[in-house]
Amino acid sequence: MSVAPAPFVLDPLARDSAAEGALLRAAGPAVPVELPGGVAAWAVTRHAAARDLLTDSRLVKDAAHWAAFQRGEVPKTWPLIGLAVPGPSMVTTDGAEHRRLRALVAQAFTPRRVELMRPRVEEITHRLLDALAAGGSEVDLKSAFAFPLPMTVICSLLGVPESDHGVLRDLYERFFGIKPDPAGIQATIAGLNAFVNDLVAQRRSAPGDDLASVLLAADTEGGALTDAEAAATLRVIIAAGHETTVNLIGNAVRALLAHPEQLALVRSGRVPWDAVVEESLRWTPPTSNFLFRFAAEDIPVGDTVIPAGEPVLISYNAIGRDPAQHGITAEVFDVTRDASRHLSFGHGPHVCPGSPLARLEAGVALPALFERFPGLSLGVPDGELRPSPSLVVNSLLELPVRLF
Repeated sequence: MSVAPAPFVLDPLARDSAAEGALLRAAGPAVPVELPGGVAAWAVTRHAAARDLLTDSRLVKDAAHWAAFQRGEVPKTWPLIGLAVPGPSMVTTDGAEHRRLRALVAQAFTPRRVELMRPRVEEITHRLLDALAAGGSEVDLKSAFAFPLPMTVICSLLGVPESDHGVLRDLYERFFGIKPDPAGIQATIAGLNAFVNDLVAQRRSAPGDDLASVLLAADTEGGALTDAEAAATLRVIIAAGHETTVNLIGNAVRALLAHPEQLALVRSGRVPWDAVVEESLRWTPPTSNFLFRFAAEDIPVGDTVIPAGEPVLISYNAIGRDPAQHGITAEVFDVTRDASRHLSFGHGPHVCPGSPLARLEAGVALPALFERFPGLSLGVPDGELRPSPSLVVNSLLELPVRLF
């Protein structure tokens, strides 16, 4: 009788996500892992397995299939509960209900509609660069550029005033964190709920020319959005609409500054900036691990079986550097490779609908930044940069740079 392997304990401080991803990948395509608080799950670690499972109808989003949670073994005060069991939105439903909720959001982020946003993205980008140029030579690029660009864009779409951007940033930084503070996570979730509930109420009573109003006015085959569905959908849009792009821009800048020969290829015009975006998404994906899907029945993965009732996370850190997909140089940052086959925005019915906007924002921000500041360099050695302590987002606490 075979003995189940001991679970791989994920580092809650994310001190070396790339090394952890390599260890997970070496352990197999589906690996038992332990999350903060002793919560057990399975990590999918290889490209082929992830691609198959992300379209497997036996892997669902409904937490009613999470056996340990239903038995009360995972408390509602668990620090990551807001990500594992969020409200009723397109990220927590399957089948027809998922298609209904997703269709509303997807319509707002078609490639054509996103392209119409380009002038606004360019305007915000250059305004931020002007502010950088008017300041000192040393700056935290995350706070001064990588964060305000996507947050301003998504909040402009939703009609959220700029005075609230800092509040949202603070809430979401705590939401994606892992600090063992039950009261804190409940307060954070309550704060986010209050924010989006107020936004829904405001747009119900006084619709405007913004995406939030459009979503509330839309009618689908299953009827209009309820207030709960609208609030959960807005939480998803705000989170995905800024966090992914913040990390994409920051990680890309870091990678380019740490690999000057790659930066030279792009600056010379031999490689397009779109290639930088895709290779950055693959090599340092904005999301480290995506929580959760749940096994509705036993699911074989290679020689392993994920038992029914178990939660499954997708380890993008491991998948992005899978040599079976990207070759023997998968660990190398190489903007000349064909990285378009990565899964960093997901795959199948739950692929990120906001990915065209993230690509547009990074595709505008990166060349504009390096054109404005050709002498841009890291403000500290790369090894001294501090990762955000999160199992979910792949980001830096700050990105200190010298502009000139």
